[in-house]
Amino acid sequence: MEYDVSQLLWDTTPLYPAPNAAELERDFTEGAARAKAFRETYLGKVSALGGEGLREALAAYEALEELLVKPQLYAHLLFSADSGDDLNKTLSQRAAEFGNLMARELLFFDLEIMEIPDDQFAALARDEILANYRHHLEMVRKFRHHTLPEREEQLLKQKGLTGADAFSRLFDELSASFRFTLTVEGEKREFSGEELLGFLHHPDPELRERAFSAFLKRHEEHGIVYSAVFNNVALDHSQELELRGYSSPMEPTNIGNELSAETVGRLMAVSEENYPLARDYFRLKARLLKLPRLKNSDIYAPLGEVERRYSFAEAKELVLEAYGNFNPAYRPLIEAFFAERRIDVLPRPGKGGGAYCMGMTPSLPPYLLLNFTGNLRDVATLAHELGHGLHYLLAQRQTTLNYHAPLPLAETASVFGEMLLTRLLLERESDPQVKIALLCAKIEDIIATTFRQNVLTRFEERMHLERKDGLLTSARLKDLWWEENGKLYGDAVEMIEPYAWGWSYISHFIHARFYCYSYTFAELLVLSLYRTYLREGAAFIPAYEAILASGGSQSPADTVRPGGIDLGDPGFWQRGYDFLGELIGELKGLVGE
Repeated sequence: MEYDVSQLLWDTTPLYPAPNAAELERDFTEGAARAKAFRETYLGKVSALGGEGLREALAAYEALEELLVKPQLYAHLLFSADSGDDLNKTLSQRAAEFGNLMARELLFFDLEIMEIPDDQFAALARDEILANYRHHLEMVRKFRHHTLPEREEQLLKQKGLTGADAFSRLFDELSASFRFTLTVEGEKREFSGEELLGFLHHPDPELRERAFSAFLKRHEEHGIVYSAVFNNVALDHSQELELRGYSSPMEPTNIGNELSAETVGRLMAVSEENYPLARDYFRLKARLLKLPRLKNSDIYAPLGEVERRYSFAEAKELVLEAYGNFNPAYRPLIEAFFAERRIDVLPRPGKGGGAYCMGMTPSLPPYLLLNFTGNLRDVATLAHELGHGLHYLLAQRQTTLNYHAPLPLAETASVFGEMLLTRLLLERESDPQVKIALLCAKIEDIIATTFRQNVLTRFEERMHLERKDGLLTSARLKDLWWEENGKLYGDAVEMIEPYAWGWSYISHFIHARFYCYSYTFAELLVLSLYRTYLREGAAFIPAYEAILASGGSQSPADTVRPGGIDLGDPGFWQRGYDFLGELIGELKGLVGE
């Protein structure tokens, strides 16, 4: 079956009937009133609460958070689906201002938890009545040496609305507004940015390069804006680092991820030591495509069967089968996203680029945004985002403060879902040429989520380190980008000239500083988990489910220990790249090298 267009739009009415609904207005009003009442009840009293009192306060705080976040998440869904609609814009800005105000109102609670004397906190941490909140409380206190007095914290948050947050919003609105004209098969047509990037999977190398160039050159045309956005976001971060006494741009992210700088540094260093694996693959891909050398617009070029297009109905059935084969209990959980229309599928003007899964709260179902154009990569993206969805659903066993997984584990289920899809596709095929194409697609995906993300992280790190010493011109940003990509590609891939602007469309740099290394972390972790699954079969599933169901209730190291993973093992990261080397070796065997 295929869908009519209405079935490919998500249905947000279970959240609120409309952006001007009375129920939405009620929640804004009630949320503000309850936040004020919470402040009046607990301000100045947290350290004197004792175990039972603190547990009650935390439970009340969680209930309040669920109420406050719902209208904000709803507004984000509407805005990302159509940022050109004035009603959506107005609601999105109102929700941002509301969220900022509520955060300022409730700041005191975390600050007072931080101020509990060490000996008193140690006793609270041992109290079984607080067992469910122990990890959260410990995480709050990890930031106490970098936290300012309440009034200063409030001012920083308030100014953020017209500072970094405003630049982030400008980035989103500008990027979503782009339309591109390109001649395809002799006909001049209009495309969204996501549709243009979809041509990177087209069999025609000339079209691939023209499409990628057109996408990048549009960003160059707005280079003044993008350079200003990146400079101001980086400057804001630099000033905050100084105010809070952090020693490096990545330190706040590392603390939040419960990873030491040494662990992250080792992850990145091992990735760079293995860049030759990627170059080895790129040279092989060039031979398969009968090209003297790949351009970076050729990396995802299709081979054989991968040229085919998939309807969304076909993609759905493939993904349902992949998850159902792994664990039949997961199939109905995944199927509900389709049945309840919690997926927005097609690209269109004003819609945000890329894809995401929004985990709402333990009591609300997650939603998916896609830009599905019908290539194999889009099928894999569906499997990826539904992995996030499964993760959020299983984590609903947790309460609000323990719901969201730490960033290093946030990509675990999504990347694992892609592996399940690849396994299904490979098992279905007996044609060696089709297997070659599928194996290439998987290797390219691993390269993209390890090596490329490492490149992004290095670029981001250098951008922040240099910005604290002065303005970064667009020329300097382009140089940093070119240099870091060049370390990966070496002489195996020629970067097309417009790619100097490739940094300008990466939204993670704007919205989630140093998120990108989480992809590298997750991919290498999943390769290890997947090897365990291949060895143990169904016996592996309970340990895997325990990882997903734990949400953010434990540190990353404690969360993955049931899966037989030791993050402290010096050889852990290298074993992931060894697995990639084995896949490349398998591919060479199939092509007779």
